[in-house]
Amino acid sequence: MTGADLACDGSRPGLMPTTRRRITLSGVKPIRQQRPADQSYYLYGAVEPKTEDRFFSNVSRPSRESLGSDGFQDFLDAFTDRFSESLNVLVLDNGQFHKAKSLTIPDDVQLIFLPPYSPELNPVERLWQDLKDYLGFHLHESLSPLKQRAWEKLQTYTDEAVASLTRYEYLPDAARAWLFIVTGITMSQTIMIQVEMVQVAALSSTSKND
Repeated sequence: MTGADLACDGSRPGLMPTTRRRITLSGVKPIRQQRPADQSYYLYGAVEPKTEDRFFSNVSRPSRESLGSDGFQDFLDAFTDRFSESLNVLVLDNGQFHKAKSLTIPDDVQLIFLPPYSPELNPVERLWQDLKDYLGFHLHESLSPLKQRAWEKLQTYTDEAVASLTRYEYLPDAARAWLFIVTGITMSQTIMIQVEMVQVAALSSTSKND
């Protein structure tokens, strides 16, 4: 692989019940068993909409209130082991832990930050929502079966399902534009041009939504 452009972010599945719609007979109120518990854990993932390639990881060192830079560093280390043969561009939000000074960004990883407060521009968010919708219909006694069910579900996503969930119009447009870059420029110049293209495309998409 010569290069990979992946949308990246974390998710926090937990035991706190969520309300979901059910189909019942007219006038019949659905009844659901609940066991509220304030326990959760973190998943981190990256997907490449062009190829449907993806990588998921359980974060081993989450902080109490947020994902934290330690957890993100664990993900980056595992990610670069998986994609060691390519230059990888990760598109992600502006979470503080994504920009922590303590992070050691691998040489084969370039981070591109989306405009502030625009989670709808990150394709992986729709995959996380689909996962949470699936988990919301199951009752889990503890985190262990929740983790197992979530991980098993992630392994069942087909290329077609990933493409359906994550292919945003602005990302393929930015990727196609990169093909017109004149050969002979340095790798750092190539990265900077791609950074600008993705950011401009993301801002354009935000303006259209407004």
